[in-house]
Amino acid sequence: MSFQLPVRVYWEDTDAGGIVFYANYLKFMERARTEWLRSLGVEQRNLREQTGGQFVVSETTLKYHRPARLDDELLVTADVQQIGTASLIIGQRVLSKTEQGVLLCEGTIRIGWVDAATLRPARIPAQVSGTLEHYRGSMSQPLKP
Repeated sequence: MSFQLPVRVYWEDTDAGGIVFYANYLKFMERARTEWLRSLGVEQRNLREQTGGQFVVSETTLKYHRPARLDDELLVTADVQQIGTASLIIGQRVLSKTEQGVLLCEGTIRIGWVDAATLRPARIPAQVSGTLEHYRGSMSQPLKP
């Protein structure tokens, strides 16, 4: 099952019309990815201190389906779609919890592993890629909000 992070839409997330500003979906997805990794025991600050590397976003693709509005409750999902030696592709969705799972936004985020000092690509540490590979199959099932 995909990881899910509940999010509420606050005034600061919206434009003058009370609709979530398009770039804020990326913020919601970032929070979900961070909490998803943390739930798997991958804490990024500790990992940087231990390995000297870090994740960086290298590519995003989003499709907007319907708007979220002020005070809506959302579910933001994350699951690994592809694991490479130096990058991952994470599939993410923003669903309306208020409207029982209606898809609002979906996309893929490629995150690369880099040496923190040089920002050059590096091999993802084995403990991270192994953890993600272990959970990949279990997260490919359809989401049931």
